[in-house]
Amino acid sequence: MNFVFFLMVAVSMIVLTVVSPDSAFGVMLSGARKSIELALSLFAIYSIWLSVLEIMDKIGLNKQLNKMFKPINKRLFKGESDKSLEYISLNLSANLLGMGSAATPMGIKAIENMSDGSEKASDNMALLMVINATSIQLVPATVIGMRLAAGSASASDIILPSLIATAVSTVCGVILSKLCAAISRKFGRRNKLNNSPLSKSSNTLAIAAQKKSKAISCGTPLYPARGGDK
Repeated sequence: MNFVFFLMVAVSMIVLTVVSPDSAFGVMLSGARKSIELALSLFAIYSIWLSVLEIMDKIGLNKQLNKMFKPINKRLFKGESDKSLEYISLNLSANLLGMGSAATPMGIKAIENMSDGSEKASDNMALLMVINATSIQLVPATVIGMRLAAGSASASDIILPSLIATAVSTVCGVILSKLCAAISRKFGRRNKLNNSPLSKSSNTLAIAAQKKSKAISCGTPLYPARGGDK
C-alpha cells in the first residue's frame, strides 16, 4: 500500500512538473505551509484536552466516570477486571469529547489489561475496537478545531449531525460485534465437539456399522471360513 501511494504521488508530481512547473512548486510550498499550520493548531487543541484529562485523573474524576459507565461497561465487556473497565471508561469519555488521539493511550492500556497473553484478540477487545472506530461524540472537538483552523464561520454546526451519525454507527457496530461473537462461539463449540476423541470414536463406529450393513446386504460372509470348515 505504501508503494501504491508513493507511485501515485510520484507520477502526479512528474506530470505536474512537465505540464506546469510553476504550479508544481507553488503547490508543494503551499501544502507544506498549510500542513504546518494545521499541525500547530491541532497541537494546541490536544495540549488543552490532554491537560484536562490529567487534571481529571488528579482530582479523581476518572473514578466518578468509571462509576457512571460501569453498569454499561459490565454488560458490554463481561468478565473484565475493574482496572480494564476503568481504562475503558476513560477511553469512552475522551471519545465522547471528540478527543480521538487523547483516547488512544487509554484504549491501548485497556487492551493490554484485557489481553490474556495470546496473539488472538478476544471478543471484548474486538468490541472495544469497534466502539473506538464508531465512537459516539457529544462534542467533536477535533473536527471543530480543524474547521476553525480552516476558517469556518460556524464550526460548531456539526455537533448535532455528528452526534446522530456516531450514535447510529456505534449502536449498529455493537449489535454486529455481539452477533459475530455469538456466531463464532457457536461454530467454535461445534468444531471442538467434532474434533473431540469421543466424536472421532463415534464416527469410527458409524463407519464400521455402515460397512457391516453393506456386507450383509451383498451376501458377503462377515467372518472368513476356517481351514476345516466347508
